[in-house]
Amino acid sequence: MDHSQQQSKLTASIIGASGYSGAELTGILMKHPYISLGKLYAHTQAGRHFSELYPAIGCDRVFQSWEGDADSDICFLALPHGEALQIVPGLIAAGKKVIDLSGDFRLKNITEHEKFYGGSKESGAFLQYGMPELFREAISSSTAISNPGCYATSIILGLAPLFRSGIEELKVESVNVTAVSGISGAGRSAKTELSFSEMSGNVRAYKIGCHQHTPEIMQTLGSSALNPAFGFVFTPMIAPYVRGIYSVMNVQLRNPVSKESIGEFYHDFYATAPFVRLRDTVTEVRHVAHTNFCDISLTWQNDRSLVIVTAIDNLVKGAAGQAVQNMNLMLGIDETTGLL
Repeated sequence: MDHSQQQSKLTASIIGASGYSGAELTGILMKHPYISLGKLYAHTQAGRHFSELYPAIGCDRVFQSWEGDADSDICFLALPHGEALQIVPGLIAAGKKVIDLSGDFRLKNITEHEKFYGGSKESGAFLQYGMPELFREAISSSTAISNPGCYATSIILGLAPLFRSGIEELKVESVNVTAVSGISGAGRSAKTELSFSEMSGNVRAYKIGCHQHTPEIMQTLGSSALNPAFGFVFTPMIAPYVRGIYSVMNVQLRNPVSKESIGEFYHDFYATAPFVRLRDTVTEVRHVAHTNFCDISLTWQNDRSLVIVTAIDNLVKGAAGQAVQNMNLMLGIDETTGLL
């Protein structure tokens, strides 16, 4: 971004700003040095002040109804799955930079999309996948991005070095993932099963074997949910805390690998990733809450059995923070801008 662009800030609007991810995004953009916060669009909350819902963020904007009138340079979409499919093409045609936080444009395989998300979409409804640690150059040259899912971010970052290295010795036989999310991961809409009285002192698994982030994870690791090249089991769980995803990945390797070599490889793989931290001790959710970091720890059971633990904030690195990280790359500025 050149000097003139810095002087005249770009405007960014949020379509679907009343949900948790949209609110988190609002707070980040308000403090961004190169961005001027544009309009905040919402459906059921239209006409209400943002501060009525989220007084701690200190935003005085009024939610507006979306009428297809985005006049900002950048449009973020934080909508229920299926809605962005109808809106994004028009925004791209209008020359907007677009970052979609839903799953509408993540999957290349239409059959997998329809199986795991329900509904249908046209062939080619796919945008550049926005995981900066893996696709930095492609993101930087794109004008429209599909932001990764929260579980997918936590799991892919933990596993990517094993699958994207091209090193024969690191072939994976199977992965068994148990990932725990805070209640905010389910969104802001009221659900009885997510109320305090139902969740306090409780933990439960859900969508076992059919979570919508499964094909996204497999696609990014070079495989397919419907035709997997390795054993993959994903058990998502929900626990009574607000924010954070904690993923424990039990990995079986085909060949023996030394602890030292795998540790060095992970450090090298993420050497240029400012938001990935390799920890010597097992990470915890509280280490990353309210940040854009993904913390990773590695523990060996034996020379073919590895336990990878990752932690992210599902609303920041798993949603709004990663979206801003992608925006920064698209604008040609330091990817950490507004996030540290």
